[in-house]
Amino acid sequence: LGPPVVDLAVRLWIGLVFFRSGLQKLDDWESTLFLFEYEYVLPVIPFEWAAYMGTAFELAMPILLFVGLAARLAAVPLLTMALTIQFILGANSPAYNDFNHFAWMTFLLVIIARGPGKLSIDHWLRQTFMPGQN
Repeated sequence: LGPPVVDLAVRLWIGLVFFRSGLQKLDDWESTLFLFEYEYVLPVIPFEWAAYMGTAFELAMPILLFVGLAARLAAVPLLTMALTIQFILGANSPAYNDFNHFAWMTFLLVIIARGPGKLSIDHWLRQTFMPGQN
């Protein structure tokens, strides 16, 4: 299978994790707002903003990961969300202290460090508009 397929699989897997979470938030918006007001309490950011931003990032960034467009940039807010879940929410509640979050962070760091791989729009754009550069 090789590295290009592995890169694609990593992008698809981590993208699905966040995209499904975003769909769940949309499915019951009143519950989402309740959770952000009382459960997912973040310092400084009003809960409504956090709910809208979190949901928007969980729906938009995975699409960029799926196709490999601006994938490094798309991974950054998702990494920020995973860090927030683990270390801010997890500091207040053991329920958010989960090994899976470390797997998410690892995969997102791999995308940020390596890029999306050869099976991506980013690679095609680079080959088309900057030939000779890897």
